[in-house]
Amino acid sequence: MPESKIEPAIVPFVGYRFSDVNRLGDLIAPPYDVISAEERARLAARDIHNIVHLILPAGDADKYEHAGKLFGSWLAQGVLKADADESVYVIQQDFVAPGGERYSRTGVIGAVVVEPMGTGVVRPHEKTHAGPKEDRLALLRATDAMFEALLMLAPDEDGELQEKLGEIVRDPPLAECDLNDVQIRLWKASGATGRAVADAAAAGHLYMADGHHRYETAGTYMEEYAAADRSLAMVVPVGDAGLKILPTHRIIYGDSIDVDRLVEEIRERFHVRELSPDINYADHLADIKDRGTGCIIVRPGKNALALLLKGGASLGELPFANEPTVASLDVARVDEIIVKRLLRLAGEEARLGYTPEPNHLIDEVLNGEAVAGVLLNATEVRQVLAVADAGAVMPQKATYFLPKVPSGLVTLRCNRA
Repeated sequence: MPESKIEPAIVPFVGYRFSDVNRLGDLIAPPYDVISAEERARLAARDIHNIVHLILPAGDADKYEHAGKLFGSWLAQGVLKADADESVYVIQQDFVAPGGERYSRTGVIGAVVVEPMGTGVVRPHEKTHAGPKEDRLALLRATDAMFEALLMLAPDEDGELQEKLGEIVRDPPLAECDLNDVQIRLWKASGATGRAVADAAAAGHLYMADGHHRYETAGTYMEEYAAADRSLAMVVPVGDAGLKILPTHRIIYGDSIDVDRLVEEIRERFHVRELSPDINYADHLADIKDRGTGCIIVRPGKNALALLLKGGASLGELPFANEPTVASLDVARVDEIIVKRLLRLAGEEARLGYTPEPNHLIDEVLNGEAVAGVLLNATEVRQVLAVADAGAVMPQKATYFLPKVPSGLVTLRCNRA
């Protein structure tokens, strides 16, 4: 077992859940950082007790104070109620990937040790930024609660976690609902069963997938209240068949771009091929994946361009060239060699957007909203683990884990004592 100052790394806890389990689909929400202003308004209008009222509170300077008072009122009214015993919560999500394939992902929500990133059990792979951490810390201070579970990965090398989760989901769930076309089922495991599942999840390192900012925020909060040494996390075994990562495609906004100029700059490194509009871009990327780093540039008014890095092409001047785990990533290479050049060519007002939906990127370019788009293959789970093991960081928006962990399924109240 990896070293941690606090043992065990995952424990059952007293969870607070919506008492009206039959209306759970109206009460939960996606994670705060993927909710647009339009979706927040829709979720808020769906129900006065939708969790979005707490994770993205209304108001300006007083919005965090408002969230704290609102949370207190929900507890007093019994909107959220504590379970009778310490438990872990098994979550199964059935979803359809963009390609039409159906998957089911199963994980367990527990109270995970809080420690400085990269110093013990929990291994990150992303660089964090001050703004989101300040926002989440203000909310945490106001509510003393965590409404959103992070997503972590467990190596589960002996398959014990998968086996125990499989046993639990054979029973009827406590609750079922739908959120954005994802079917969600929830179970609770207490006593010896709950502790055994938690122990199986904590048998090796835990790898951050989603939620780096919230986890670091929990660390700052623990510096203020030493007893608050746990965070809320959903742990998924690496071998789960439904553990999927989508690529995060790049959209370039700005002035018009002369893509032909870019091609001349990179031709020594890349094979370049025009693709007619009737070609399925995702299928083409999948076909060239085993041949090396590839991407597709979508441009307005012309055929798309498929790029394939030539064998032996030099990466020596790139900032990550001496870190093999990062240097192997398609997204790192394409960002440095292709995307940054496109941004320079797009003028002073150039900006970068991201989407996991290839059709959204294509529509933005063809409708004239964007000046170019870059389609990528997905980063693989094994690559995420390798970067984390090396203590390195991936480029921004290198992964998009599907589906997102719903907010509001279970709440952890922090211990200030």
